[in-house]
Amino acid sequence: MARIVLITGANRGIGRELAAQLAADGDTVLLTARDEQKAIQAASEIGGDVHAIQLDTSDQASIDAAASKVETEYGRVDVLVNNVGGLFGYDQQPSTVSLDKLQEVLDINLFSKWRTTQAFLPLVRKSEAGRIVNVSSEAGSIARVGPYTAAYSASKAALNSFTASLAAELKDEGITVNAASPGWTATDLGGEGGRPVPEGAASIKHVVNLPADAGTGGFYQDEEVVPW
Repeated sequence: MARIVLITGANRGIGRELAAQLAADGDTVLLTARDEQKAIQAASEIGGDVHAIQLDTSDQASIDAAASKVETEYGRVDVLVNNVGGLFGYDQQPSTVSLDKLQEVLDINLFSKWRTTQAFLPLVRKSEAGRIVNVSSEAGSIARVGPYTAAYSASKAALNSFTASLAAELKDEGITVNAASPGWTATDLGGEGGRPVPEGAASIKHVVNLPADAGTGGFYQDEEVVPW
């Protein structure tokens, strides 16, 4: 039976490439995006067992509507990939960054994933081997943090904390929860100089495909554990 994999923010960049890689492997991919037409276009261009769903992770009503649609049409979610994120910036030094900007960064990198997870968790619980993958960043490693991306780093560190906490909560239910970093990738967010998008997506795909006995609550990049 094919896995049902839902990916947020998958109309472009790493999310889209991950959708293509997983579909090529035979998964049923639910490709979501804030703009329904962009989701439809991306799903059509990828082809295979890829289906477009409108989902705005900043809008609770949109999330709830998407969850209801998935429940009606598919009945479960085997893998939830919380991919939406952004607002990286080298001007985010802790002493000077605008707290409004910090709130904005937290909204997209933490709260969007948290609210989406709460809405879709009942469907993940219906899977025989449910898993949740939060797309994080090595910038969220406190062991590696620097002064120039403070807001972004804080949001990803908070996401990692959420990942570990949720993993502990769901461990006895057999649901794994892990964080995955794509590394510096040449997306719209990452800009020029980063690794090719397929390599960044492959780093996430590895975590999506981890065997159940690999454990839960981990933080990975390029098939290796990243220090918290």
